[in-house]
Amino acid sequence: MLQELSPEEKKDWLRLYRSENVGPITFRNLLDYYETPTEALRHISEFAKRGGRKKEISVCSKSTAQQEIEKTEAIGGKMIAFCEPDYPELLRLIEDAPPIISVLGYHSLLNKKCVAMVGTRNASLNGKNMARKLAFDLCQSDYVVVSGLARGIDAAAHEGALANTTNGGTVAVVGTGVDVVYPAENKALYDKIAERGVIVSEFALGSQPFPGNFPRRNRIISGLSSGLVVIEANEKSGSLISAELAKEQRRQVFAVPGCPLDPRSRGPNSLLKRGAKLVEEAKDIIDVLDPIKISDMRDLYQEKTDTSMVNPEVSDVTDARGLILRNLSPETILVDELIRECHLSASVVNVVLVELELAGRIERFPGNRVSLIADSMLG
Repeated sequence: MLQELSPEEKKDWLRLYRSENVGPITFRNLLDYYETPTEALRHISEFAKRGGRKKEISVCSKSTAQQEIEKTEAIGGKMIAFCEPDYPELLRLIEDAPPIISVLGYHSLLNKKCVAMVGTRNASLNGKNMARKLAFDLCQSDYVVVSGLARGIDAAAHEGALANTTNGGTVAVVGTGVDVVYPAENKALYDKIAERGVIVSEFALGSQPFPGNFPRRNRIISGLSSGLVVIEANEKSGSLISAELAKEQRRQVFAVPGCPLDPRSRGPNSLLKRGAKLVEEAKDIIDVLDPIKISDMRDLYQEKTDTSMVNPEVSDVTDARGLILRNLSPETILVDELIRECHLSASVVNVVLVELELAGRIERFPGNRVSLIADSMLG
């Protein structure tokens, strides 16, 4: 059930998510298990030790969380928790939705019908013009355009949406704190979006653009949107990873075809071969997405992966740790596959994975995948 959090409750939500090694899925597992972040905070060190952690886990302090909330509000921003009514409904559907997000601007745009647009940073003039035209026309039909504020296609998509001053809007999902402009050349664009659109981040205020932040950002770009459009992308680009994320999130994937002689066309052309919807104009997107309702999207998520930790026997968890570790490797594996291979219940596997993540021994990836981190990473 959706509810507005009190200031103290929101502070504890933020404290839990900002604590060391607590990712989105582990956050939700802990919340299901203990019902409140306050109670979960009391026990995360125990989980980490059972997972093999040698030193004490770093828990976000009350003062640090309070300062982040106050500084966010001081720049005109707001923090929205997963359980609150203003949290984007489509984003809430994905399994690794961020437990709390920071927003700067008109957060009401997040619950309008959104289309993501992504592509290469090294875009051609034609590619950028196409992105601007599509974004403007999508806004004309009252869609909101979501992108990542990068140079190239992202920036052009935001520019096209901002050029339409009467309809739609634009959302910039950033891989930094909402107060950090990256790249610096997009400062003027950032300012316009903060004034007329909305900037979104799951990262702490002041967070710098570390490479690992951007794959995490990409799942939010697609997660906010009913569909994702790729315009110019190399075959191994981040934009194609975003397209794969969108498919895993059960979102429509679109691609703008390009000349086969241009390496930037290989990504979208490859997506088209694999079933993406071809886009020549905004109508091609609107015709597919207009009939889709949020209730339809919700129905697609009825058969979700079981990530619960419903009171498994302590002895079962103890017996399972070694077996699960033996079946993990630096290569990613689906959690469902791990459950099947180990012949264990979902709740037992999920408890062990929470222990291992808090201990810093595994890494989680979008699509409910995990991989083992080398023992040298242990604290």
